Amino acid sequence: MNKRFNEIRLSGSGGQGLVLAGIVLANAAVIDKKKVTQTQSYGPESRGGASRADVIISNEEIYFPEATRFDTLLALTQEACDKFLFDLKDDGYLIVDNSIVKNIALVSSTVYELPFTEIALEKLGSALPTNILSLAFLVKISGVVSDKALKEAIERTVKKAFVDINIKAMKLGFELAKKTKK
Repeated sequence: MNKRFNEIRLSGSGGQGLVLAGIVLANAAVIDKKKVTQTQSYGPESRGGASRADVIISNEEIYFPEATRFDTLLALTQEACDKFLFDLKDDGYLIVDNSIVKNIALVSSTVYELPFTEIALEKLGSALPTNILSLAFLVKISGVVSDKALKEAIERTVKKAFVDINIKAMKLGFELAKKTKK
């Protein structure tokens, strides 16, 4: 991470685990000895309503806790992509789950479209770790935290019963990013 501040929004719908992914990312930043804020918002519905988690990572003091102009936007639903796309910086990263997000407005940002949910179902047998799979992809593409810190944050944050599948999801996300960057 070479930027003073790196603003990240993880967005989708309730039940996709994006709040957990935001907490994991924030913990990884702390492990990497960065300054960090993490905020979250979700609709009144626990599943299916809009959901987002913002993480700001910096080497300097952070004076406003919410992301306003994103360096990276992860959108796991069409609604989230449509709603937050225009707050993405021109030189930012847009990462979408193209098994769900079918239309993207013309942007000058770098766009990564992968079927994260389908990959999680096929390779891991469940859509549940899609959040960590796509988060790991984001981490590898952006370099916002170290791979080691992300792994440690998953082990510390995720319920014990789900650590193994989430570590597998993380490794798969890293592999996808390596293949995509070539």
